[in-house]
Amino acid sequence: METCPESPRPQGAPRWVAMFYQPDARTWRAAAQSPHRSPVLHALGEMAQTLRARGDEVTFALWGPKDGAWHRFDTPLTQAVSSRPVPEASAGEPAQLAERMTGRRHQVLMSGLSRAGLYDLSPEDDATVQALVERLDEAAVRRVAHWLATAGAR
Repeated sequence: METCPESPRPQGAPRWVAMFYQPDARTWRAAAQSPHRSPVLHALGEMAQTLRARGDEVTFALWGPKDGAWHRFDTPLTQAVSSRPVPEASAGEPAQLAERMTGRRHQVLMSGLSRAGLYDLSPEDDATVQALVERLDEAAVRRVAHWLATAGAR
């Protein structure tokens, strides 16, 4: 595995900028930028999930203002990728429907967590989400996601 070079400091006035490394081109590119940190972290989480789902390596750098100058911050995306086992269908459900509904419950919970400000999960968090997805029905998952979104809005 080759190492990537250090992320360059973004150009212009200090603001929140997420940079990601493209191993094929061996370059850093701005992935998201905003005067506020929260939208940039949200974009980082979404990009990390997408890249990991494709099997790509995820390397990000988070830059932002500190005392009026650029500062590189630690990103929450340093956890190792965890593999999620596909849960088995119950006896009464066709396998394809059960898989689709499990995926839907997982998506609802991940959305709720993102709205609560949790943009990337540790392996333990991911295992907990998967356990909730397997044990709760659609209505309960939506209720939990609603609580998370409400908590994140405060």
